[in-house]
Amino acid sequence: MQKPTRTKLTVAALALAFAGAAHAQTGLEQIKSAGVFKIGTEGTYAPYTYHDASGALVGFDVEIGQAIAKRLGVKAQFVEGKWDGLIAGLDANRYDAVINQVAITEARKAKYGFSNPYIASKAVLIVKTDNSAIKRFADLKGKKSANTLTSNFGKLAQANGAELIGVQGFNESIDLLTSGRVDATVNDSLSFLDFKKHKPDAKVKIVATENNADYSGVIIRKGNPELQAAINQALANIKADGTYLKISRKYFGEDVSQ
Repeated sequence: MQKPTRTKLTVAALALAFAGAAHAQTGLEQIKSAGVFKIGTEGTYAPYTYHDASGALVGFDVEIGQAIAKRLGVKAQFVEGKWDGLIAGLDANRYDAVINQVAITEARKAKYGFSNPYIASKAVLIVKTDNSAIKRFADLKGKKSANTLTSNFGKLAQANGAELIGVQGFNESIDLLTSGRVDATVNDSLSFLDFKKHKPDAKVKIVATENNADYSGVIIRKGNPELQAAINQALANIKADGTYLKISRKYFGEDVSQ
């Protein structure tokens, strides 16, 4: 009997390889087959992803993830991890996506896939309620603004002529503002909405908003067009049926998609 030639063996091997590739499941098919959408998140970043008094994982991003999973026809399963290793967990296949206020940037888009934006953050100018002298960013000239010194918010205040008073974060900025030690703070619109949701009687207000926004999206491994399209459709559906607005109002008091 004649032995098969090396060429015939090679052709046969290639045929088997192509057959295997043809039957390989896409990321979306794997999720549907498993019945679970695995989501990486911090669990320590309120109001987006954190543990309530009972120990349950809750938050805006958590509920968005659950709503997306429901539209995919599967259950959401959250895998918690520290921020500095969270996105890298995608490379290690620890989960299918990360939903954790991940800003959509060109650098990240070069390596990973993103859904359409699901939340927008803008720089806002915050002053005390009885302040009528500061109405726009340009009015910060010669005024004191409480900001973290290296933040983009601080740079914006400084670019408008403010004297920066260094702080560690949003809460300290508000403390200095309400005590009268500074005239204003330029800060994150979402942080302000969260603060007012919990302290509606606080004597602070937004007087100006920067036009440009930073957007966050669901981040997945690159090369998953079916999964990306399915997530985008799920996001469109939860916005259309009112689910998104309900979640948004629960955590921020208003629609934070734009």
